[in-house]
Amino acid sequence: MVCIFLFWTTGELLGAIRAGAARIEITPPKDARLAIAGYEESSQIYEGIHDPLYVRALVVDDGRERAAIVTCEILYITNEMWEATSRRVSEQVGIRPQNLMLTAVHTHGAPKLDSNVDGKPVLTAYVGTVEDAAVEAIRQASGKLKPARTGFGVGKANLNINRRARFADGGYWLGFNPEGPSDKSVGVFAVEDYSSRPIAVLINYAVHGVMMGWRNHQITADLPGATSRFVEQQLGDPAVALWTSGAAGDQNPIWNDLDTDYDPVAAFGRILGEEVVKVLRSIRTSERGSIRATQRVVTCPGQQVAPGPLPRAHYEFGDADPVHIRLSLLMIGHTTLAGVSGEVLTRIGQRLKNESPFAHTLVLTLCNGYSGYLPDDDAYQQISYEIATSHVKRGCAEGAIVDGLMDMMDRE
Repeated sequence: MVCIFLFWTTGELLGAIRAGAARIEITPPKDARLAIAGYEESSQIYEGIHDPLYVRALVVDDGRERAAIVTCEILYITNEMWEATSRRVSEQVGIRPQNLMLTAVHTHGAPKLDSNVDGKPVLTAYVGTVEDAAVEAIRQASGKLKPARTGFGVGKANLNINRRARFADGGYWLGFNPEGPSDKSVGVFAVEDYSSRPIAVLINYAVHGVMMGWRNHQITADLPGATSRFVEQQLGDPAVALWTSGAAGDQNPIWNDLDTDYDPVAAFGRILGEEVVKVLRSIRTSERGSIRATQRVVTCPGQQVAPGPLPRAHYEFGDADPVHIRLSLLMIGHTTLAGVSGEVLTRIGQRLKNESPFAHTLVLTLCNGYSGYLPDDDAYQQISYEIATSHVKRGCAEGAIVDGLMDMMDRE
């Protein structure tokens, strides 16, 4: 008889997950003289800070691969930010670009990331603050790696609504459409240590961060920030709650465009947060699982709406530069994170989750760059804000995203 003995040191068992998380504040100074992002109606310089902004990072390692998920409480991730940050993370922290998911929570209460100089957009100095914080958060999270267990669960919250509303004149624009598609699911990815103490929780919900409207003059992380802070308070330090935006391109909160009343934001954050905590209690976690990641860029023909007021009765579209969409796939054990670099409409997200061969699939939008609004094919039948401002011609985005990510899943 031949006996073979295998030995591993703690944390080096292949397929055993280690994880760490960190949070870095990116609230700008009160006197920074930056405009608030997200509303064309206003270039208002913010007048104060209502609540802080953060970058949050989760790093996972299986002994062979290391990956990072980063959420930034800003409007979006520019393509330049993705390129610069992924390069720095690779060079300074050792995580490959294909293993990085850099996302924005899409709050419309954060500083603008660019300004207009001689008719061209130029990134502001604040972008450097966000990039530095993302790199540092990943570095700190990597330094906290410990044996961990992960798990997945789904809850429900009726706080979002389709916003492609039909008006009396027959046209469609921003409003409330209770009959339109809307994904109410709250995705929860849990990470805990071997003593069942939470390390991090990833929250995924499809809604714009626009409870505070264009009349708001204070910096705020809006609903995403309120939810993350509530969950962190409930779990206690050092747990980190990362908000990620689902397919929210056509989804608004059921109560939005507030002026100076922040109380409903806190209330909605508590409702969502309590659902997350409830789901966490029901999740069965596992200490085993491999990490796999891949990315690709797909290209769609471009369009541009003819100049004129929006909305209007008739629209004409011309050709424009092609639109590049970055697709990112990160698989952690039995959980699949599918990232898309744009504002994806609900039907695409629902189709992807329905067709995914993996039951535990979350769609992370505004991930690894920005490609604008990405509508499903049928959405082009009604020209709404999302269609009029999309740079992608009809017949490409839905197939490019769903088929592209499905092919990436098959290869993994």
